[in-house]
Order: sequence, then C-alpha cells, then structure tokens
Amino acid sequence: SEELAQRIFETNFFAMLRMSKAFAPVLQANGGGGLLNVLSVASWVNGGELAAYSASKSAAWSLTNALRSELAAQKTQVLALHMAYVDTDLTRGFDVPKSSPEEIVTRALDGLESGLDEVLADELTLQVKRGMTAERPSYLPQPA
Repeated sequence: SEELAQRIFETNFFAMLRMSKAFAPVLQANGGGGLLNVLSVASWVNGGELAAYSASKSAAWSLTNALRSELAAQKTQVLALHMAYVDTDLTRGFDVPKSSPEEIVTRALDGLESGLDEVLADELTLQVKRGMTAERPSYLPQPA
C-alpha cells in the first residue's frame, strides 16, 4: 500500500538522509570519519513482492553514492554495505542460505578499516552485482 511504502521510505531513505545530515558536520569538525549505510541486494533486483522495500533500498544506494561524492572533501568515508539474507528474526522462516550477523559486521568493519566504498557481504550479492552487466542483466526477470 502507499501507506506502507511511505513508512518503508521513512526508515530506509529519509532516516539515512537525516542521520547523514546530523553527523556529517560532526565528522567534518573532527577531521573526517565514516558513515556505514546498510543496503541490500534488493537495491539492484526486485521480483515485485518487495517493491517498496527494494525501491527504498535503491534510493538509499543512490543517496549513498551521492554522499560519498559530497563528503569526500571533508575526508568522510561513505561505505555501502550490500547483503542478501542474514540470519535474524526477519528471515527465520526463509529456507535460503543466510549469513550470520557476526559475519556481516566483520565484513562491514573490515571494509571501513580498508577504506572501501562498497562491501558485497555474501555470495548471492556478489553474483547479482556481477550479473548487472551480463547480456541479460540480473535486475531483469530471468527466463525460466
């Protein structure tokens, strides 16, 4: 519903925008730092069942890329963390391969320490990203 989509965008896009606006001046005053934006493989692919969620994560990905450019001069790293399924309460009923929360956090922190722009935290996310430039890109419906 439109109401649900607004709530999802409030959480996944506008909250990220507000947090970035709140902390960017603090980071600048301290000589730089880092922002970690939690995205999703759904930033790139969407089968329709998660339309609002996927659209919000796509918007958050775009915002992350813009922030990275905008905040580079103040020495603020903006890291995009993309992942598929993480073993949490949200995915408990999904019969799919899942990463542990600890694995995701470790990869995110390693990415920050290494100065990366983007972390692809699991195999599915790596496959989807590679597939974005395929002859039939991964973001389009695949033939059965």
